[in-house]
Amino acid sequence: MTQSLIFNGTLIDGRGGPPIADGAVLVEEGRIVAAGARASVTARPDATAIDARGGWILPGLIDTHVHLMLEGLNIPRMLTTPFSYNFYKALSHMRRTIDAGITTVRDAGGADLGLKQAQADGLIVGPRMQISVTALSITGGHGDGWMPSGFSLDLFPPYPGMPDNKCDGVEEVRRKVREVLRAGAEVIKVCSTGGVLSPTDHPEFTQFTEEELRVMVQEGAYRRGIKVMAHAQGAEGIKNAVRAGIHSIEHGIYLDDEAIDLMLAHGTFLVPTLLAPLSVLEQAETTGNMPEYGVRKARETIEIHSESIAKAHQAGVAIAMGTDAGVMPHGTNLRELGLMVNVGLSPMEAIVATTRVAAE
Repeated sequence: MTQSLIFNGTLIDGRGGPPIADGAVLVEEGRIVAAGARASVTARPDATAIDARGGWILPGLIDTHVHLMLEGLNIPRMLTTPFSYNFYKALSHMRRTIDAGITTVRDAGGADLGLKQAQADGLIVGPRMQISVTALSITGGHGDGWMPSGFSLDLFPPYPGMPDNKCDGVEEVRRKVREVLRAGAEVIKVCSTGGVLSPTDHPEFTQFTEEELRVMVQEGAYRRGIKVMAHAQGAEGIKNAVRAGIHSIEHGIYLDDEAIDLMLAHGTFLVPTLLAPLSVLEQAETTGNMPEYGVRKARETIEIHSESIAKAHQAGVAIAMGTDAGVMPHGTNLRELGLMVNVGLSPMEAIVATTRVAAE
């Protein structure tokens, strides 16, 4: 068995323990088999030695909310770009992600089973992926690409391996979840509220009933416990998702006290994506490519978003790092850690959110 020894660095274990000076990590056949003070880690004489040169040694970082098949929302370009071009762009997105230290991602819509398998087989370079395939939406909801002109601009258009994502009513929802699972989804993604970058709704709009959401959780549980992640920005949609048993709340812009109490009672994770609305405003200023409705809603929500995440952290809600990368450029993911510190997490808590909690 081949071994690699990383040494001569300060070790952060990703579990919240104090940094270990002169730390070391021993890797065997691609798995970490020992980590701690250098004196406690014994490698074989033929192990490959990797000198950290006095730097920092951390676990691979995890982003629990990305869209590897997307980057930005330049609508004119999207309308004139061949569909298959997006797959080749994803190669750059994946390379930039892993170059930033993100070794695992949970893709929240867009990456299909073929992209995951190509990475796993070593055909392309990128992070390990847990995929949702697409994001389930009600008709007219966040995830429905229908535009006021009558034209449809779906971010995740259907093709073999990518089911259409729209469903209404319990039985349609049940069938659609089964289609997504058949396509290879390892986590179910649903939009339980409106959003910032959807043209016909608002983040506070509630989408899907609690009964419909509960069916998604049940169908996932039948498949060896596949979890559900909910794009959930408005308070009522958040509470519906938590009561239904959904595993993680994405964004959480309008969290109220009742929603936070429910999350604590159910052990629900929160994925803040603080970088997403900030990036919408930055791109609107630098490129002018963001639609007016998205810029308007980002300005409306950015302050309350930070306040909600700060309140949830103070209450003890489990926070996992996620960025919504694809809204912002891939490879800039770690800006999210600074934003989490800005709302009250300590630097070590931000690291743990990107390692242990994200893994959970």
